[in-house]
Amino acid sequence: MTDTRPTAAAQAAAVAGTESYPRIVAALIRVTGDWALAEDCAQEALAAGLERWPHDGVPANPGGWLMTVARNRALDVLRRASVERRKLRDLAVLALTDGPDDGPGEGEDLVDDRLRLVFTCCHPALRLADRVALTLRTVLGVPTADVARALLVTEATMTRRLTRARTRIRTAGIPYRVPSGPALPERLPGVLAVLYLLFTLGHDADGEPAFADEAIRLTRLVARLMPEQPEVAALLALLLLHHSRRDARRDADGTLLTLDRQDRSRWDAAAIAEAREILAGLPDGPYAWQARIAACHATAPSTAGTDWAAVAAGYDALLRLHPSPVVALNRAVAHGHAYGPTAGLRLLAAARGDGELDGNAHAVAAEAHLTARYGDAPRAAQLFRRAAELAHGPAERRALLDRAAELVP
Repeated sequence: MTDTRPTAAAQAAAVAGTESYPRIVAALIRVTGDWALAEDCAQEALAAGLERWPHDGVPANPGGWLMTVARNRALDVLRRASVERRKLRDLAVLALTDGPDDGPGEGEDLVDDRLRLVFTCCHPALRLADRVALTLRTVLGVPTADVARALLVTEATMTRRLTRARTRIRTAGIPYRVPSGPALPERLPGVLAVLYLLFTLGHDADGEPAFADEAIRLTRLVARLMPEQPEVAALLALLLLHHSRRDARRDADGTLLTLDRQDRSRWDAAAIAEAREILAGLPDGPYAWQARIAACHATAPSTAGTDWAAVAAGYDALLRLHPSPVVALNRAVAHGHAYGPTAGLRLLAAARGDGELDGNAHAVAAEAHLTARYGDAPRAAQLFRRAAELAHGPAERRALLDRAAELVP
């Protein structure tokens, strides 16, 4: 009989690492104030699990085992470094509250730790790209090489950027806490923007799908820890609605499919239902409006059967609440479906008037789409080819060129 223990142990370590890594890092950062030490100890604990579990067996509580190993490693390092007694005393308290059989759990302290970690990684003193990278690496435990690949830089460059970000947190005295009072609503949109960008890194045509899953998981965490913040729940609903189409976005050959060509029976009905339940009764807000618009698409029997007037009205409201070139672009497309391509092209021209959408592949593709609906196939094909030249990834480029070929074979 084949011995499957190493495989089972590796799988257990992977699952435990995904679930426990951010908790362990957050707890150790709170106690030691040392980001590098916390991450190193968490990684060493995972490595120890991979080494020992195939032979000793997977412990009853893998997360608790990993926490214990990481904490003990931190104690060893701090003792050797002769760090002040207070930190050692705090780690000893952590040992009493999180024994090897108890695990990190969902106690208030550790729940707060993880939320503090999210807000610290997303602090506005850091550049947006660094916030995203730090969140991927520290909160989600994504390997540095994968973070670098997602953000289109070398691993060495990403290592330096992460080091600078951690140094910035330390030298600038960025507090390891969730803001309160008026500071919370000021900081929360930045956190949500990072979560949405993380999701986009996985949802884009050539993105890493696991990042979308992790973004949803992290947004669920923040929504659970901050139930009084409706825009967090709205963002979760929006991500679920977008992600519900993941299995239908490509055909058997891997070609990217537009919304009107997707097999809607392959959409995730449970995710759509959960999102609609979350949305019920939520107040107006940027993410709430985006989620309502997405729900119009998710619940329609077809693209032709979509309530485009409701979608257009949603974008009207969103543009008033959160004006941006991207919202104006999507609004133009929605009005083109609801009230005819001429109306859509007119709004698109207005949206592009300030030049912010120049060279934007999605803006050119939107013009191509509306031009095709207007009936000018040669011009639309030309625009689709131009959009393909501007596209960032091969899947999106291929889909745009296919559209052009359909119009002018």
